[in-house]
Amino acid sequence: MTGNLADLEIGASIPEWVCGAITKQDLAAFAAASGDHNPIHLDESAAQEAGLPGIIAHGMYNMAQMSQLLLQNVPQRDIRAFEVRFKAMSLPGDVVTCAGVVTSRKPASGETHVVLSISARNQDGVDILAGSATIAVR
Repeated sequence: MTGNLADLEIGASIPEWVCGAITKQDLAAFAAASGDHNPIHLDESAAQEAGLPGIIAHGMYNMAQMSQLLLQNVPQRDIRAFEVRFKAMSLPGDVVTCAGVVTSRKPASGETHVVLSISARNQDGVDILAGSATIAVR
């Protein structure tokens, strides 16, 4: 990011993070790393038997992509809070775009905190995640 998050006005957007098309290999790697081997994330038949259209991405996979939105803009040490709600499923082939907007700036614990409203949507404009992040700025 060029400039400083502290300089952004309320309502300003931070640069988006676009996750390339989700692949089954991405989900298999995430399952191995996270220990979440639920078959709805890995096996087409099991996902369909569960009433899903097919394999779905782990919600935490999408949250991990959302973390990249923050990390491209601020150092990890400055993230004070990060939370999301899972709103919809994402599927292999989906391209997820993460975005953030400054909603407030406030003093807290001897530092200044900038609060972001964060969201992720797929290529069809469907909201996948919604949440907030609190960032300490210098």
